Amino acid sequence: MSMTDALGRIEEIRSTLSQLSGAAGPKTAALGTTSSVTGTDTEFASTLSSLTAAATGTAGAAGTAGAAAGGAAADGKVLDAVQKYLGLPYIWGGNDPAQGLDCSSFVQNVYKDLGYTLPRVTWDQMNSGTEVASLAQAQPGDLIFSHDGGHVAIYLGNGKAVDAPQPGQTIAIRDAWENDSNITTIRRILPTETAGTAGALSAPGGAGVPGISDLVASARAAQAALMGSAA
Repeated sequence: MSMTDALGRIEEIRSTLSQLSGAAGPKTAALGTTSSVTGTDTEFASTLSSLTAAATGTAGAAGTAGAAAGGAAADGKVLDAVQKYLGLPYIWGGNDPAQGLDCSSFVQNVYKDLGYTLPRVTWDQMNSGTEVASLAQAQPGDLIFSHDGGHVAIYLGNGKAVDAPQPGQTIAIRDAWENDSNITTIRRILPTETAGTAGALSAPGGAGVPGISDLVASARAAQAALMGSAA
């Protein structure tokens, strides 16, 4: 790679990462072909440091999105649908939101608001949607059945669930006490949300771009070529 090619590649990489991060990248006006080799290499070392920091920050954000089962889209839909039922009393067999609901009626009403028709009782709801293998794979909105199918809650992610618990209590968001050993089944009703993959981002407009780590590796190669040209 010639010095001119290396400088061009450096600027291209810097510009790409700057666009992805949404922040202005370091000034590189001095990275022209007329710059001294020493000055250019020093400036690029600073640029590469910034690129690496951007790579770590951006990939970290993507990784968080990927790890959040279902992502923000599903989470937001479910939370919005749940809100109006919070505080309603548990009534066994209840199916009137003006008075109270039981666990399966609460779930049925939430999913009706989301545009999905579910059966009335837990034992039928347990056959709806698709099965999720474990709580670790659950996404916000998945239905968690326990007590041999006698109870159902809606998983909200991050160790939280919401349900109509039992007589004398009200519908509320709570810490999820369920685990794989006491869960009868987990069912997914909402379509699986596709979350970003760490290290693989798309530029505005949907065009695919290389992963951040690939860009940084390419930047390092360009720097090496630049140093070789200087020698």
